[in-house]
Amino acid sequence: MLGEHRQGPMGASAHYSKLQKFNCIPAQLGVPAQTRCWLSKFYRALPACCSFWRLPGQRLPGSFQHTASHSASGLIKASSGYSSLLHARMADSRGHNRLATIARHILGVPSGQTETTCPHCKICQKESPSKIESKFSPEVRDALQQGKPVVALESTIISHGMPYPQNLQTALEVEAVVRQHGAVPATIAIIGGQPCIGCDKEQLEYIAQRGTAVRKVSRRDMPLVVGNSLDGATTVSGTMLLAARAGIKVFVTGGIGGVHRGGHVSMDVSADLTELGRTPVAVVCAGAKSVLDIPRTLEYLETQGVCVAVYGADEFPAFFSQHSGCKAPCRVDTPQQAARMICASYDLHLDTGMLIAVPIPAEYAAEGAVIQRAIEESLAEADQQGIAGAEITPFLLESIRSKTGGASLAANIQLIKNNAAIGSQVAVELAALR
Repeated sequence: MLGEHRQGPMGASAHYSKLQKFNCIPAQLGVPAQTRCWLSKFYRALPACCSFWRLPGQRLPGSFQHTASHSASGLIKASSGYSSLLHARMADSRGHNRLATIARHILGVPSGQTETTCPHCKICQKESPSKIESKFSPEVRDALQQGKPVVALESTIISHGMPYPQNLQTALEVEAVVRQHGAVPATIAIIGGQPCIGCDKEQLEYIAQRGTAVRKVSRRDMPLVVGNSLDGATTVSGTMLLAARAGIKVFVTGGIGGVHRGGHVSMDVSADLTELGRTPVAVVCAGAKSVLDIPRTLEYLETQGVCVAVYGADEFPAFFSQHSGCKAPCRVDTPQQAARMICASYDLHLDTGMLIAVPIPAEYAAEGAVIQRAIEESLAEADQQGIAGAEITPFLLESIRSKTGGASLAANIQLIKNNAAIGSQVAVELAALR
C-alpha cells in the first residue's frame, strides 16, 4: 500500500498528500502509456476538483453534492482504489478500465458521457492526456514531488538575448540567485524534440553556444520543433505552456513581449499576451520591453483578463527604465501579497496567468535616458530595413547594446537577477500557502 488509508476527510487529506509523492512511480513500474495518461489526468484533477482535501476536515463544496456519486465516501473510496490499483492489475486492461472509472468519478463524467455539467470538473476536462513526455531534471522532479518551490526560467534569453559567453554565465548566475532565495530553478528548453524541464550545465552550454541557430519556440512553433525532433529555445509563451503542464506556478524572465509600435495597423502582437490570458502561470519580469507600445500592451492584457501588478511602485516599468508613464493597475509590496493573489487566482479557477512587474533597481536605471535615445534610433533603422515580426527584438537588442557601449546589456543582466530574487521569494511564499 502506498499510503495508509483512514476514513473521513482527515484521512483523505493524509492519503492524498502521500499520493502526491508517487506521481512518477507508474512509469518506473512499466505501466502502459495509456494507463499512465489516466494516472496523470487523475493526479492533475485532484488539486482542481478536490481542493477541500488541502484543508482537513473542511466540508465538501456544493458542486460535489450534485449527485450521490460525488459523495465524500465515494471520493475516499476512489483514492483508496487508486492506491490499491498500483499493486493490483496495473498492466492489464482491467486495471486500465478501473482507473478510467476512477478518473471519470473524480472528473464528474458519468460512464458513457463525454461532458460534465460540473463547473469545477470542466476545468480539468480542458487538458487531454499527452503522449509527449517532458524530461525532468532530478532536482526539479524531486522538488515538484515534495511540494518545494520551483521557478521556471526561459531559454530564449540564453540563445537570443545576449552573446556567448555572457549568456551562459548569466544563465548560471540567475539559477544561483534562485537557489540562494530558497527555490529550485527550472530552465526550460526543447532539445532534440523533447521538452526539458530543468536543464543541466551541459544542456545550457549547448544552447548558449548555438545561440540564434536554435529556433525560438512559442506555442505556435511547438508542433514543428517537437514533431521534427529539433532544438528549441522557449519564449515567454512557450515557457509558460510547458511550465504549466509541469505544475510550475511561477516563472521569472527579463521582460515580456507586447503590442509593437504601430501594432494597431500591423496587428503585430506578441503571443506572450495571449498566453498570459490562457495559461495559469505567474510571470515575474521587468515589465514590457521598452521598444514596445506599452499603453496598448496594458490595454490588451486587460482585454485578456490578466491581473497585472507592479512590485513596490505605482507606475508600470519599461524594462530598462522604472518609468513608462502608465499607472500600475494594482500594486503589491511584499512576496506574501503576491503569493496570496496567485493562490486566489487558482482557487477561483480563473485559468489565466498573472503579471508581476518589478522595476529595474535605481542604480542600474541611471543610463535610462541614453538607452531610450538608442531605442528610438534603432527603431528607425529597423523600419528602414523592413525588419519586423520575430526578428525585430533580437535586432533591436543588439543595436541598442552596440549604441550604448554595452550599458544596456549590463542593465539587462542586473534586472534579470533582481527579478529572479523577487520571483523566488514569491514562489517560496506560494509553496507555503498551498
